[in-house]
Amino acid sequence: MIRFLAHTLAAIFLTVTAATAQEPGQAATDPNARSSVDLLIDVIEDDAARTELVERLRAAGLPEEVESVAPTEPPPEDLSFGRRVALITQAAAEDFADWTAGLARQIARAPAVLDGLSGGEAAVLMDALAELALVIAGTVAAFLVLRGFGKTLYARMSRSARDGGLARTILLFLASAVTDAMIVLIAWAAGYALAILALGEFGQIGIRQTLYLNAFLLVEMAKVAVRLVLSPSATALRPLPIPDRAAAYLSTRINLIVGIVGYGQLLVVPILNSNVSFAAGRAASALIAMAVLILAIGLVLRNRRAVSDWLLGAQSEGAAPPKGALAYLARHWHWPALAYLLAMFVVVLVRPGNAVFQTFLASGQVLVVGLLGFSVATFLSRMMARGVALPPGMSARVPLLQGRLNAFVPKVLFVLRGVIFAAVVLLAFNAIGLVDLRGWMVSQFGLRLTGMILSVSLVLLVAFGLWLALTSWVDYRLNPEFGKVATAREQTLLTLLRNAATIALVVVTLMFVLAEIGLDIAPLLASAGVLGLAIGFGAQKMVQDIITGIFIQFENAMNVGDVVTVGGVTGTVERLTIRSVSLRDVQGVYHIIPFSSVDMVSNYVRDYGYFVCDMGVAYRENVDEVKQAMLDAFAELRGDPDQANGILDDLEWFGVNSFGDSAVMLRARIKCVPGRQWGIGRAYNGVLKKVFDARNIEIPFPHQTIYFGESKEGKTQSVKLDMDLKSEAAQRA
Repeated sequence: MIRFLAHTLAAIFLTVTAATAQEPGQAATDPNARSSVDLLIDVIEDDAARTELVERLRAAGLPEEVESVAPTEPPPEDLSFGRRVALITQAAAEDFADWTAGLARQIARAPAVLDGLSGGEAAVLMDALAELALVIAGTVAAFLVLRGFGKTLYARMSRSARDGGLARTILLFLASAVTDAMIVLIAWAAGYALAILALGEFGQIGIRQTLYLNAFLLVEMAKVAVRLVLSPSATALRPLPIPDRAAAYLSTRINLIVGIVGYGQLLVVPILNSNVSFAAGRAASALIAMAVLILAIGLVLRNRRAVSDWLLGAQSEGAAPPKGALAYLARHWHWPALAYLLAMFVVVLVRPGNAVFQTFLASGQVLVVGLLGFSVATFLSRMMARGVALPPGMSARVPLLQGRLNAFVPKVLFVLRGVIFAAVVLLAFNAIGLVDLRGWMVSQFGLRLTGMILSVSLVLLVAFGLWLALTSWVDYRLNPEFGKVATAREQTLLTLLRNAATIALVVVTLMFVLAEIGLDIAPLLASAGVLGLAIGFGAQKMVQDIITGIFIQFENAMNVGDVVTVGGVTGTVERLTIRSVSLRDVQGVYHIIPFSSVDMVSNYVRDYGYFVCDMGVAYRENVDEVKQAMLDAFAELRGDPDQANGILDDLEWFGVNSFGDSAVMLRARIKCVPGRQWGIGRAYNGVLKKVFDARNIEIPFPHQTIYFGESKEGKTQSVKLDMDLKSEAAQRA
């Protein structure tokens, strides 16, 4: 394919050259002169001209592929899947083989890096040390004095943080960081002042002194970061959950490594580069890196068991170690660490000095990022275990708020721990050069992804805040201990409001999230409209339930706790939704009645209730005496303090209501507090029976007459037996 293109271009060039062979001035001055492209098109369209062109190309010695050449390979989009995979694996294998061969050659040449040492490096370094002795002594003395005062201040901050809350601890932690950094800056400034004002010529400073002071500033600032994480002098300000002895041990060892790398690369190597040779500087850089790696390997091997116990949390001998992949990684953490150090050792051997320093800086960044991520994750774990504790006053006003927060916050903190872990991994990969995190974030895809994540997180956070505020307000209104006591109707409407608002908030939040992700929600809304129409036609009963329920709620026909008759069922309302009502009758049966089957609602507890007493007495009794007896029984009932508070008015006497087969029916009624008419009615019946018995007022009961037939004389013989049915049944038994 490439040869074909090359030959075609050559033919075009020759053709254009032959076709445009004219006077230079003519081409420049003739306005009707045709371009070379037009002439080339004429040649291609003319068979005779094209044949002549081929003959001239043959005479020039070019191959005949110009006449008709077809691509030897199909375009990439026409290749089969297997061929594509084969090409990819072939390229990967060849690249890996080239990389392995290059690495082997570099390792073979690695010992040559030490050939740059000539033997005079020690004398140069001793001469530099003698020149820098006063500056080093003055800077270190100022730093140690200030550090002594700083340790005393850190101890006081630690005691204050131990007795304070989270906000005070954070402020004291930041104050300790600023104080430690200021100590380094003041000591660095004192060293510069000493070098400029007291040593050498007034107002001038040597390059070696500048190198040392800059190295001091960078190294000590790195140590400040280490001390912030480990806090060997302030237990309460330490973000990592490690004991004081372990913090002091790690701080000493890590600061030693930082000092060797920092002063070696920032001071020793530049001095050797300028006074001996660059080869000597590279060799010294390699020796420093090897020393640091050997020290790091020794620390890993010596403390592998202690670090494993700390990661597993097995502080006591009888504690059972946890299981799982994380526990396995915690028990064998030293193998990945040793593998990384081995890779660093190879890098030291095969790469030049500046690259080694950059690699060590990347490793330091990985370590700092890992420690910070672990510190934040540990802090979040402590918060998850501690939970959210609201003030007593707020808990009393909104008793369910703390439970909701403790159910939600741990999940959010768990997600944050995952985000922190992913961020630590990405930052570590960016530090060692595996990924270009900054370039990815400023790319179009990175900006879109990060913007989408932030937008979705903000939408979810705002939605949760709205839901939490709504439910907390409803709980506060339903709390009888604060504010105005909610009526039964308010309880029902507030409960329905909370449920309906929650559903609406979930739907709206889902729409916003889908829109932020990038999905077009217009088809979803259209589909939802069509689906709603289909549901409306296919589920008419459900639509009728909802519409009827809405009007029942607006008309305040019933509320939770009311005694009603709905759909032929009488009971207490226990649950009321937009679609149905749930009743429990006097026998304890639970009924769920959809509103589509409700054509009438009878509410027995609205405003007030009546107990209607229909009392039957014998025909021989005096109505006025019976009336007085009923009034006296009501007066006795009203004297009972347990029943008096449920009676709203005097006994309302109606008189003779009807004449029955064996009794005269007298009617009266008592106005009661709604819901208590049945209990007051039963109590009144008991008092009335006692009064009737005391005054010999007969309450009729069924009688039975036995007929024995007629005698021969034509006389009828009969015996009248007055007994209640229960006595007759007993005699028969």
